[in-house]
Amino acid sequence: MPHRKALAVAFSVLSLGAISLLVSQNVTQVQAPTGFTTPTGCPTGNLPAGVGPCESSGLAESPNMTFAQAQEVFEETEGIPDGLGPLFNDTSCASCHQSPVTGGASQVSEFRAGHRDLAGNFVGATVLLDNGAATLANRSLINDRAICPQAQGRITLRETLTTFRMSLPVLGDGFVEAIDDSTLAAIAAQQRAATGGRIAGQLIRVPVLEAGNALRAGRFGWKNQHASLLSFAADAYLNEMGVTTRLAPVDTTTVCKTTSDPESVEDATGVGDLDRFAFFMRATKAPPRDAVAAATPDAQAGERLFANIGCAMCHVASITTAPAGTVVNGGKFTIPAALGGKTIHPYSDFLLHNVGTGDGIVQNGPPETANKFRTPPLWGLRTRIRLMHDGESLTRHDAIVRHAGEATGVINNYRGLSVAQKNALIAFLNSL
Repeated sequence: MPHRKALAVAFSVLSLGAISLLVSQNVTQVQAPTGFTTPTGCPTGNLPAGVGPCESSGLAESPNMTFAQAQEVFEETEGIPDGLGPLFNDTSCASCHQSPVTGGASQVSEFRAGHRDLAGNFVGATVLLDNGAATLANRSLINDRAICPQAQGRITLRETLTTFRMSLPVLGDGFVEAIDDSTLAAIAAQQRAATGGRIAGQLIRVPVLEAGNALRAGRFGWKNQHASLLSFAADAYLNEMGVTTRLAPVDTTTVCKTTSDPESVEDATGVGDLDRFAFFMRATKAPPRDAVAAATPDAQAGERLFANIGCAMCHVASITTAPAGTVVNGGKFTIPAALGGKTIHPYSDFLLHNVGTGDGIVQNGPPETANKFRTPPLWGLRTRIRLMHDGESLTRHDAIVRHAGEATGVINNYRGLSVAQKNALIAFLNSL
């Protein structure tokens, strides 16, 4: 592809503890905000056993696939000659995954819309382009930006379901990809058995693009719309930046389009942007806990309360990934030693639940998923202030009491806590 300069991501100074992202093998620190700890003397964190918080996942590198190369591609800015647009939301992966370090969370939200048909089924919006001369049918994502005025999309009053979605962090997602489907199914079964069905995480199987649409348990995105990081990257590259690839080879519109599809192609070694995006996500370490905060009496008491009142039923503290050598993603990815057989602490079950905040949007799942969301992992929570899927909850307490639906009993337990107990539970959350 044409040369692109790397995006210089500006980070604000935070006092929330260290999230360390390091280059595989070389233990070189990835760009981080001033005030975050360096590799020297990093505290022990909430990480897979035997892996320090100042190391990457240790994913094997090659001359054509190093962490430094992958990070550079993840951060680089796309331009129109590279295939940006015609519809897009931002110009690089790091624009939406950048706080407090590349791959982290974001203040960026995306807009989704649609309506229900006469049978009550969700239908994605019809997006009007070029004053209605062109349309995009059944598209729930409404892009905020375009490369020309004619390509800027609009919706009509027919679209009565509208929502914003916060961009999710991708740190540690290689471990999430390495969780076996049977592990997620077992968690769902345990929830139903323990609560008489009141809490019942839903596992959906979604197409793996690189495997000819073979099905695997979804685990990425607010609606679990992807199961593989390569598929996730291809979807985001197309829909968030408008860049086509071997897995998503057709652009969303031809209005103002000047480039030929696919726009991002593999180099002479057979490696492309998609491969480096996936490598970057697979090689990032899971966010560690703030060891100092976690050691306080309040945080320790809060961790016990978190489990006792039922939060840990969905925000599962520990999950073990599939053994190294396990073949997943329809035969297209073999779990390496760096990711296999690791006990991670995501505080998520990676299942879909109705907790009373649904937006009515369906993606890749059956109709009953319209008002369900994936349980968001809580690792790295201390670096985020805009919470829930739409970012509209601005304190931990507000986010907790906003839960309803399957979580009603748990939230009633929380409401019954004393002020001191609630503060302790929130102290625990602030250590994650």
